[in-house]
Amino acid sequence: MPNSHPSYMWTARLNKQPIRYIVNGLVATAVHFLVLTFNLKVLEWNSAGVANLIAALFGISVSFLGSRYYVFNGSLEPLVKQLYRFMLLYAAIAILHGLLMYIWVDLYLQNYMIGFVIATFMQVACSYIGNKVLVFKV
Repeated sequence: MPNSHPSYMWTARLNKQPIRYIVNGLVATAVHFLVLTFNLKVLEWNSAGVANLIAALFGISVSFLGSRYYVFNGSLEPLVKQLYRFMLLYAAIAILHGLLMYIWVDLYLQNYMIGFVIATFMQVACSYIGNKVLVFKV
């Protein structure tokens, strides 16, 4: 079999949109979490909600680039239209993510890492559906 080589099989799996979405999401989430941790631990910001909103901007930027050029690369929409719709979608998601972090950490004094995981699960569901249907329309 000419296409049974393990590297080909791995590459073929990565060509599937949901797998690409997960890979892109993991990278964007890692960036988001690292910036959040930097803001809280190194810069010693008092509000996890504010620190998270700033961190979200970094994660969102990575997510857009990955979505446009890696996950939904078959979209024919112009970049400016995609960027506008993406920013609206992610502004709503970032506000929701920040609100959840504010409530979980600042109000209920719970661990920010657990709050981040909860808020991120919400973000994943909203962003995949929103990107597929509203932003990149594929």
